[in-house]
Amino acid sequence: MSKLAILPCGKKKIWDLDSTRGREVVREVYVGTLHRLTRQYAEIFCDQWVILSAKYGYCFPDEMIEGNYDLTFGMSQGEAIISKEQLLKQIGEKKLQAYDQIIVLTGKKHKAIVEQTFDQVSKLVFPLLGTKGIGEMQHRLKQAIINKQPLHK
Repeated sequence: MSKLAILPCGKKKIWDLDSTRGREVVREVYVGTLHRLTRQYAEIFCDQWVILSAKYGYCFPDEMIEGNYDLTFGMSQGEAIISKEQLLKQIGEKKLQAYDQIIVLTGKKHKAIVEQTFDQVSKLVFPLLGTKGIGEMQHRLKQAIINKQPLHK
């Protein structure tokens, strides 16, 4: 069974550590603890992962990000945030529906966006929903990684 993981992008980025860097590949951009743990989880238990970014949408690890940004879904800056139509187009172009299962490693904030953009909702699994916050998410991810036991079936 092929598995795609969807990771949250995270506020902390490489440019926060080194503002002199230019364009950067997605796998190097996000440097926060939650991102690091979701990526490590995805690399162990899934075949591929993408970031879900409010600015760039669904991005594979080898895609380029132009520079620092600070956007989240639900912000009032409508035109700066990627549209549902653009997300739907990316899913088709990147063949993200081709996976048998889609493991969404985000909290409830991204649930509606993912469900609105993937037409096969039955493929979606949200193993971090129901947590009491980022600390519990990180704890669950750490335990899964250490014990080599996925949070999803």
